[in-house]
This record gives sequence, structure tokens and C-alpha cells, in this order.
Amino acid sequence: MDTGSPETSGEDLIIAVEQMVRYVRQSATTGGLSIAANAALGRLSREGPQRLTELARAENVSQPNMTQLVTRMERAGLVRRVADRTDGRGVLVEVTDTGLELFLQRRAERAEALERLIAELSEPEQRAVRIALPALARVIREHRERP
Repeated sequence: MDTGSPETSGEDLIIAVEQMVRYVRQSATTGGLSIAANAALGRLSREGPQRLTELARAENVSQPNMTQLVTRMERAGLVRRVADRTDGRGVLVEVTDTGLELFLQRRAERAEALERLIAELSEPEQRAVRIALPALARVIREHRERP
């Protein structure tokens, strides 16, 4: 697979992305979190407290599965359920200080793994990656913001 070629296919690129994501995810070992738990902690860290239904929808899992995940994370002290101040009947899930610290440690591990990969590239490849990845992230954000 020649990922440096302008003729690199979308299929070749997605294989490369999948390999990179798998490598980086496997590099985060602190706390032994599942991918789903790490994703939920990340979302709560970035977006703040959410209802279980919103969290399940955002993470593309069923509400019963998210309820089980949140219960396990709550027992581990990573999240807590709090009353929704705008709706007394509602309950929000929020990340605890312990959960945030664990998420940030895991993010640092993933960042270090990515940096190690990038360091093995030539200078032009490093520049290309440092331009392309943020550009793709920007396009993703723009797609999410569209109605």
C-alpha cells in the first residue's frame, strides 16, 4: 500500500486510518477502560453532563447498554448521576474528577503513541500529517454543525 501516492484509494486510506486508530487505542492502558467507557468519559468531559438517553444516542448504543455502562463507571467512581436542575424529574450523568483524570491520562497515552508513529516518518510526511489530520478534524466538526 503506497499511502504517499496521489492515486491512493479511499479504501487504502480507510485501512490506514483503521490501523492507526487501533494502534493508538491499544496504547491507552491506564484504568483498563473499554473503548465505549473511554468514549463516554470523553464526551462527558468535552460536553458536560448529559441525560442517559442523549449519551446513548450520541455514542450510538442502546439505552439499556448505556445504563449498564454508566452503572459500571459509577461503581468505579468515574461518573455520578445528578439531578437535572432544569427538570426536577430528570437525571444527568457527569464525569467525576477521578473520571476526568483517568480520561486525560489515557488521552496523553494515545497522544504519545501517535507522536511515536509520526516521529518515524520523514520530515515531509510529518508536515503532511500535521496539516492533514487537523484539516480532517475541522471538516468533521463542520459536518456535525450542519443542520
